[in-house]
This record gives sequence, C-alpha cells and structure tokens, in this order.
Amino acid sequence: MPSQYQPQIFGWIGDLVKGGNSLTDADDRLLYANDNYCAFIRKTKSSQIFYSFMLIIVLILSIPIIYLGFSLILDLSPITESAIFITVIVTLIACIVAMYLCIPELYHNLFTRRGSPIIFNRKTGKVYINESYFFNFKVLRNPLTFLHPNKKRIKEYDWADLQGVVVHNFSRYSLNTTILMVCKPNTHKTIDHILLDPLRGGIGSYFVWGWVNNFMCANKLAGLNDGKYKWEQETQFKDNIIKGQGWPEWMVEAFNATSLEALAEIKQKYNVQL
Repeated sequence: MPSQYQPQIFGWIGDLVKGGNSLTDADDRLLYANDNYCAFIRKTKSSQIFYSFMLIIVLILSIPIIYLGFSLILDLSPITESAIFITVIVTLIACIVAMYLCIPELYHNLFTRRGSPIIFNRKTGKVYINESYFFNFKVLRNPLTFLHPNKKRIKEYDWADLQGVVVHNFSRYSLNTTILMVCKPNTHKTIDHILLDPLRGGIGSYFVWGWVNNFMCANKLAGLNDGKYKWEQETQFKDNIIKGQGWPEWMVEAFNATSLEALAEIKQKYNVQL
C-alpha cells in the first residue's frame, strides 16, 4: 500500500500517525524545551564530519575520472573501439551524476551550523526552520544554485500541514530517517519536505517523532527537562545555538508566542509580510 502523501518520497516505508501517548525518547537530539516551544537538532558534529569526509573523497576521485573520460572520448574511435567507447561514456555519465548528487550533500554538511535546529511551538502550532537550501530532498536542481553553497531557506510552517513518514537508506546497516511531508492545507498533496530525524536504527527512528507529538499535544510524556539545556536555561540555549545564525528577530520572538493573536502582534511589530 503506497503512502497517502503524494507524490511519494523515494525510499518510503511507512506513514506515521499524529497524536499523544506515542513511544518517546528525546535522545541527544533535543536541545531545549519550555512550555511554549522545543528545539531539536538534525545534524550532529560527528555525522557532519564523517559524511563531509566521505563526500570529499568521492568528489576528489570523480574529477580525474571525468577528465580522463573526456580525454579518452576524444582519442577513441566509436566505430573500431565501440566497446571501450561505450564503457567510457557510461563511466563518465555515472561520475557526473555522482558529482551532481554529492555536491548538495557536501554543501549541507559543510554549511550546517549548530545542528540546524527545528523549532516547534505548541501554543501557536507553528514550526520554524533555518537551514541550508540543500538540506532537502530535491533531485532536480538548477545547477546555478551550486554557485551559492551557503544559500539558506528560513521558513514558518503550520504543524497541521506536516505529516511524518519514514524512509529507508537502503544500506546494509538498515537505517531509517523520519521526514516531515509538507502538505497543502487540508490535502495529502506534498509540496515540500523537512528532515526531522536522520539515520536511526530500528524502532529508534520513531522516538523523536513520538516526543514531538507528545509535546505538541501537551502530554506529560514529553519532559521539559529532557534536553541538553534545561527549561530555565533558555538564554544559554539562544546564545549558543540561535544567536549569529541568521534567524530573523521576529521568528526568535515568535518561538515564545503563546497564541496566534500574540504571533500576529509580533509579525505586525516587525512588519513581517508572509
């Protein structure tokens, strides 16, 4: 049975259900929580270093292969040396595709700062991200965007329009990733994707989703002191994680908005046009 959220994301293995009383474990992903909002990181330093290293190796190896491939194409005869010619063409295409796919991955690992936190406000039902433009799941991209490695996307979403799914990485280690599917209001039509919890083994891939749902439903299973920073350490959290990362002032203030009316006042105060 396919996902109810279409178009279906590659690697999909299951849709997740919203609601409280879910299996929950904030793990080391939860940075901070108070009665208004919580913040989860989506990239750890260790994973950034590991994947950046691996991707750099792939790119370094691809460049000379591509150069050699073009050189051989000019020297080979497609008629008398057709088998070798076709092999070179296929290898060349594979390397170019690999570079095309690896460059965005490298960018978002190199330019993700302080875990790229995602913020959930349970009083307003809003979700905030400030992340690398390449921190998404697009395959078709304008190659010109590769000239802007530090490009960002900073957005506000409605929790009601976000639905969770789990995707598989198809590796021997069988790791799953939780993705938030951004749907058009009151539909199952997907218009965007947000990474929530990457590369978890087994049932662990559902714990962060469960914690967020419990938090948004004000369920006590989501403890406000489960994170790295305790609820009274909001100033330290903002100084260490939020400050200097390009978050708009209105958005930082909106983290603590206690109602949609209060949020509207904040947006009016900063003349926010959305």
